[in-house]
Amino acid sequence: MNKIKNICFAALIGSLVATGCSDDFVNTQPLDQISETAVWADAGLTEAFVSEIYAGVGNGGLDEQMQASLTDETIFTHPGRNITTITESRSNPADPGWINGPIQYGNLYLRIRAANLALENLQTPKFNDPTLVDRLKGEALFLRAYYYHQLVRNYGGVPIVDRVYKLGEETYMAPRNTMQECINFIVKDAEEAAKLLEGKNLVPGRASKAAALALKSRMLLYAASDLYDAATAKAKSSAMASYAKPELLTISAGSRNERWQKAKDAAKAVLDLPGYGYQLDLTAPATKEQGTTNYMNVALARGGGERELLFARYFINSKQENGGRQGLYNGPNGYNNWAGNTPIQHLIDDYEMMDGTKFNWSNSQQASAPYENRDPRFYSTFLVEGSPWKVRPSNAAKALDPLNQIQTGSYEVIRGGKKEIHFGLDTRKSSIEDWNGSYTGYYMRKFTDPNPAIVDQNTWQQVPWPFFRYTEALLNYVEACIELGQDAEAKTWLNKVRFRAGMPAVTETGDALRQRYRNERRVEMVFEEQRFYDARRWMIAPTTLGRKANGITIFGALKPGKEVTTYKFDPTSYNYTYTVFEIDPGKENRSWNDKMYFLPIHRDEMNRNTDLVQNPGY
Repeated sequence: MNKIKNICFAALIGSLVATGCSDDFVNTQPLDQISETAVWADAGLTEAFVSEIYAGVGNGGLDEQMQASLTDETIFTHPGRNITTITESRSNPADPGWINGPIQYGNLYLRIRAANLALENLQTPKFNDPTLVDRLKGEALFLRAYYYHQLVRNYGGVPIVDRVYKLGEETYMAPRNTMQECINFIVKDAEEAAKLLEGKNLVPGRASKAAALALKSRMLLYAASDLYDAATAKAKSSAMASYAKPELLTISAGSRNERWQKAKDAAKAVLDLPGYGYQLDLTAPATKEQGTTNYMNVALARGGGERELLFARYFINSKQENGGRQGLYNGPNGYNNWAGNTPIQHLIDDYEMMDGTKFNWSNSQQASAPYENRDPRFYSTFLVEGSPWKVRPSNAAKALDPLNQIQTGSYEVIRGGKKEIHFGLDTRKSSIEDWNGSYTGYYMRKFTDPNPAIVDQNTWQQVPWPFFRYTEALLNYVEACIELGQDAEAKTWLNKVRFRAGMPAVTETGDALRQRYRNERRVEMVFEEQRFYDARRWMIAPTTLGRKANGITIFGALKPGKEVTTYKFDPTSYNYTYTVFEIDPGKENRSWNDKMYFLPIHRDEMNRNTDLVQNPGY
């Protein structure tokens, strides 16, 4: 037996000696990696590399925590997520608060480096497919511009890095570029991307000419806005006025009217693209029902509403991602959902009446029935007391809600011949997951698939996130026209959006038209990560984002002679009272400090790059 072992061991040693001199054995290629040379020599691998750069967009805005809860749109229900660090203006370089991954400073530069790497290697491609090369270069340019636009609108002017750093360089430090330089850089990349992508990329989720032009439109609109104009920003904010490096955050050179004209022209270039837009050719308001359906189609990107999308993040059930769980994240607790981001009363109140007048709590008729006769978009955006919704899950016995209506109040019912108080299934005193109930009395419906076959807490939906949509460019055009004094043109286009929604035409001029437009943008683009930036660039944040969050308390008292044993929303049986209240400061105590016009650059980034200058107030 020992002899056999010795023979085997000798054979093994011999084989190792024999193969030890073989280059093929030593220089094997790793099975879990691909060499850089192989990537850029192969068309498929190069495309895969560029495709991976898109991962920097994350799930768009469709995550459990939404940017809406950093604004006067919603409040975040659950504690311990650093949301209030921002809403209470406590951000600082060591603790900026909750910032969604796709807009974090360091994450954005990782993606920019990848785009630079692709662009450098595509300058002299090692495979023969000119059409593919142009498309991939266009995508890389768009993505670089997109990630820089995220940096600029959150942090101001940042270091422009348009090449890949190599080992052994003299320095890796880089100072911040000016706001003007950054905007010029983004616009140039977007313009070049649009040219390269002409006639290419009709695949949903990929960059296209339309996406590139939409990015250009947004950036030029920002460049003309109050926050980005040096004189205006200085006049409206002491923090901006005292900043030693105003060129990093604002533009002082040139005419502001010229900037508005550039914004108008860029937006019109998007509007002139064929094949985009949905139900924007109406000459009179749609019916209330059709207006609600139109907005639902836009939000869900179906039924023709998909023509709104210029660049979007898509989700499929076969790949279960968090972006497909909005029903779970934001739905009512009475459906075993989490009620993460719940609308506040300020937002609810900004939806007009059907006749175009403002909602007013001082109007007794409106105050007694606040959800009747509102802008048709209201009903496809919110779930409120009495809203019809899906079939309740099994733990909400049919006896508790036979009509599948949202219950956000408390009500009198008759039990055993006596009056009792019944707390709605979708409240924080519900018999179902009370800890997940809304603090505000409202739930988000927009972006949630209403299909009753989709059981939100157990399945994923396929509703895309709109990074850019056609109506944003339309509203950009309207805003530029207003600021240029072209009120008639502004109203013509603004009323296209209102008619689609079933709302009457606006007739105001001057500042009154500006205010109507701003409210229209707030309503039309709600929850789409516009408000966070709009309130800042208009410099209205102190009176909007700085307001205390609020909600509604609802009580249904039985009318004389009425006996209800199982609650349902029924104004013929109940007298409802609606009382607005401020959110308890212990939950969230919103305030505004002008430093919040821009986010702080994290302390770690400042330590890595000592050439950086911090934003004002930090």
